[in-house]
Amino acid sequence: MAFETKPQTGALFANKVKKHPKAPDYQGDLLIDVNQMEVNNGMMKIKLAGWKKQSASGIMFLSIAVDTYKPKEQKPQENEDEDVPF
Repeated sequence: MAFETKPQTGALFANKVKKHPKAPDYQGDLLIDVNQMEVNNGMMKIKLAGWKKQSASGIMFLSIAVDTYKPKEQKPQENEDEDVPF
């Protein structure tokens, strides 16, 4: 089964042959659904998460995903002391 990039995920593989000193150590693809992202003034900050994995053929790679977790906004706590009659 071939590697399939799913939305909000990707992979980085080690560059086996570096043709010059400034060549990247890792290369890969990331598929981003921009409809799920927040854009401010034409800019988008993307938080990534990564996991070391091994392909079926034994090649080590870094699996990456867009971290879309947003903590729930906490509601302000009501002052419970207001109900105390003294």
